Amino acid sequence: MNAFPSFDEPTFADLTTIGVGGLISRFVEPRSRVGVIETVEDADSAGLPLCMIGGGSNMLAADEPFEGIVLRDGCRSITVPDEAAPVENGEHIVHVNAEAGCNWDDFVDFAVKLGLTGVEGLSGIPGTVGASVVQNIGAYGQEVATSVETAEVWDRETKCVQYMPAAELGFAYRSSALKTSMYAAPGVPGPRYFPTPRYVVLSVTFRLSHRGYGVVNNTQLARALGAPVGSKLEIDAIRTAVLGVRAAKGMLEDAGRYANPVMQGTKREENIRVALAAQQRETDDEGPDWDRHSCGSFFMNPILPAADASALPADAPRFPAIATDGSPAIKTSAAWLIDHAGFHKGYAVVPGAPASLSGRHTLALTNRGGAKAGDIATLATAVRDGVRNAYGVWLIPEPVVIGLDLMAA
Repeated sequence: MNAFPSFDEPTFADLTTIGVGGLISRFVEPRSRVGVIETVEDADSAGLPLCMIGGGSNMLAADEPFEGIVLRDGCRSITVPDEAAPVENGEHIVHVNAEAGCNWDDFVDFAVKLGLTGVEGLSGIPGTVGASVVQNIGAYGQEVATSVETAEVWDRETKCVQYMPAAELGFAYRSSALKTSMYAAPGVPGPRYFPTPRYVVLSVTFRLSHRGYGVVNNTQLARALGAPVGSKLEIDAIRTAVLGVRAAKGMLEDAGRYANPVMQGTKREENIRVALAAQQRETDDEGPDWDRHSCGSFFMNPILPAADASALPADAPRFPAIATDGSPAIKTSAAWLIDHAGFHKGYAVVPGAPASLSGRHTLALTNRGGAKAGDIATLATAVRDGVRNAYGVWLIPEPVVIGLDLMAA
């Protein structure tokens, strides 16, 4: 079975890491900043749905055709504008600018090789630089929010380029002002801009530290490194450990997807070769790793009022958090809720179904080969309803869900 089928015209199955989704009316990949803006304007002026896609790792699209424009930014350069690293608060700060279409892990690899710390904990997260700020990606003690200085965006409302500093980007847990501009409520598409934000990211300037070491701020990562939390270790050692932990969970993209002609040029060739070799060592197989055919973490960790969190079992994870209204709240683990509601690794709605939970991580819903978007939606609904029935907690999907309603009761 071809894990990533290719067609004369790309489908969402071609463009996404989960490998499902229907035909696309028009696919455009501009190679210039002007071309990106013009394509956005073409869609908006014609009243057509616009889907801005990065690496396709955080998107679930329906099987039905998408009657609009799918835009993938072909601008992928990385530059270091500083002639010398300025010293701020005793640290050498380096600004690195990356265009929105740049593969995220290519960017992390670039930064680590320059001895820059700030994003090494985010190694291996699929997607692009542009998508990273929309989603405020985070893992292993780091978030994009802590390293972004400014985002250059095209404002679809005012029809102009803006430079938004981090303070204006509204960063929150797996969210930003860019992301919320698409939604009427969490998980509920808004009437105007969905599935692409009002603000289309063109480039991002990061503020990274040049010091040769990073700080281990995550317990799981500390165990993998054999070092206490708070240890200062070489940045490349941290990156290597993060990639290893993610691989063990199946939470990397299948590097074989880059053999598909529609994906060529979206990731640096040397990094593809390295990823393929590592994947083959991990799986002892040159074929597809079906646990990687997912959207990553499918549900967000719920953030609950203290009263609701108190109703959870005593052993349910609890972490201090801030609610969307700024009030104190409690964050719990979606993976824990899913597993303890009876949905264990490898769960499928029926035996042999083409969609199942990953065999390595309960938060990943996977395409086992030949799944359709409807199969993924059926699985997601079963898990969501099971958690709600067991604990009264409503799980919200993390991916952008196009043409499917996963929020209906």
